[in-house]
Amino acid sequence: MLLASDKRTKEFPVSSEVNRDARRLLLKEYRGVLSTQSKAMPGFPFGSAVPYCLDEQGWPLILISRIAQHTRNLLADPHCSLLVGERDADDVQAAGRLTLLAQAKKLEGEQAIEAAARRYYRYFPESQNYHQAHDFDFWHLQPVRWRYIGGFGAIHWLDGVELANPFAASAGAPGAEDSMIEHMNTDHRDAIAHYLELAGLPAEPEAWMAGVDSEGCHLRQGRKVHWLPFPQVCTTALDVRQALVVLARADSL
Repeated sequence: MLLASDKRTKEFPVSSEVNRDARRLLLKEYRGVLSTQSKAMPGFPFGSAVPYCLDEQGWPLILISRIAQHTRNLLADPHCSLLVGERDADDVQAAGRLTLLAQAKKLEGEQAIEAAARRYYRYFPESQNYHQAHDFDFWHLQPVRWRYIGGFGAIHWLDGVELANPFAASAGAPGAEDSMIEHMNTDHRDAIAHYLELAGLPAEPEAWMAGVDSEGCHLRQGRKVHWLPFPQVCTTALDVRQALVVLARADSL
């Protein structure tokens, strides 16, 4: 017989809905707490706040300074974790949160770095200035395992591959995301304004599309990032384009 305390920590079978909810939490948020192994204080974890977006593989992509303590820690030991929780939650213990256990890897190669920069700057355009002026590098966090808590009693261990939902795989066309975003930001400002209305967001400041994936799209407004879900998961680039049209004509999400 389970005690009340046992029920609160019971592990439930992982369902497709749990994977979806965990993945969507990662998509909805854009900042978390990066914990690294302290080099200065061995044996202690070192936490720091970092913004992130997801790369083509669905892995968190971060931009960090070479002189930062967390970077020094990662160079000595790449084992780390990223904690992401629901923003503005009234009760953090009742809200959803996700802990990613990962291996951090610095991006190498001009092509990989340029692709990362294009993606990251759309989400965090202010970072372009200090990236060019200071010694910053792109790192991605390669998932090892995920711990997702969907609220009281809903506790799950998930494999990283179950959360990865890269646009490139769903669209099947390299570069499709970049061209699609450029097209939306150049020719369909009215649709983006309607997306803001659908999400219940103010019309100002003006927003632009920062990213699109097989389940929704990211809008950057001011210094905030918002994710809007599609009515259904897309499997091709054509599906994604049609989903954007559906959103532009929708009365509600």
